[in-house]
Amino acid sequence: MNRIKKLASLLGLAVLAGASTAAPWAPTKPVRIIVPITGSTNDTVARLVQPKLQEALGQPVIVENRPGAGGNIGADYVAKSPPDGHTLLVGYNGPIAINATLFRKMPFDPRKDLAPITLAVTSPQYLVVNADLPAKTPAEFVALAKARKGGLSYASVAVGSASHLTMEMLKSAAQVDITHVPYKGAGPALVDLVAGNVQSAFLVPGNVQQFVKDARLRVIATTGEKRFANVPEVPTMVESGYPDFVATSWVGFLAPGGTPRPVIDRLNAEIVKIVRSPEISAKLRELEFDVVAGSPEDFSRWIDKETDRWGRVIKSTGATVD
Repeated sequence: MNRIKKLASLLGLAVLAGASTAAPWAPTKPVRIIVPITGSTNDTVARLVQPKLQEALGQPVIVENRPGAGGNIGADYVAKSPPDGHTLLVGYNGPIAINATLFRKMPFDPRKDLAPITLAVTSPQYLVVNADLPAKTPAEFVALAKARKGGLSYASVAVGSASHLTMEMLKSAAQVDITHVPYKGAGPALVDLVAGNVQSAFLVPGNVQQFVKDARLRVIATTGEKRFANVPEVPTMVESGYPDFVATSWVGFLAPGGTPRPVIDRLNAEIVKIVRSPEISAKLRELEFDVVAGSPEDFSRWIDKETDRWGRVIKSTGATVD
């Protein structure tokens, strides 16, 4: 009789354990979203998602900027955080797909030490110049760069960012010398670009829209496969004589490597729902983002593809972190 009672008790515990594991994961303390760059569209995406995610998870969600080393400082912080769903990363090309090839030594392995949650948005870039620069087309810009022989400079939002390597692609394709001036985020880069301290940059539309509208910056090309609806008169780099010149910037959410799948699944479900919601998706599209918001597996495949593509760009252009 005692054996029967013990078996019944164990069976009850097993049923309870099964019920508890079937329940969706929920955080037990504040969740931090780490943005590894300052004043960028990464920060914008994080702050659009933050209040809705806080509401969905029932815990405070805090956006924290940890810039530096081309995004490696913030990404490394997340990679070394406990894999419990309470620390997330808003990742972009640089620390996730570019730096492993660009940097001689990495403090973390992007593929092993970070777990994809979802690719949120993608966007081609604008080739923009200071309004006082006498170049209205890529051909005129290249001709000016050749005439000035290293006298032109370009801003990037960080070493190893898409804005850095896309200009290196152009330098290699056009055989021109343009000096790289890296910044810690889009904010300070734009201050100097508008002031004319640097003359050019490849930047995502959301960072430069207002300055273009105010005629303080001029868009002379885009890096998409097709023209932007907001600037239909501006040609793509492909149309401008550079075959296969397509360069995409993107923003996605990741967790520390080893985060349990139920945690990833809950975070994916909530973030995808938020990004696809009419309110948030409309705001993202106003910034010229394409909303993706897919599965962790889709994001993982995207990272593999981007790592290979940007790795080939780095090797072919000879780009370095110096």
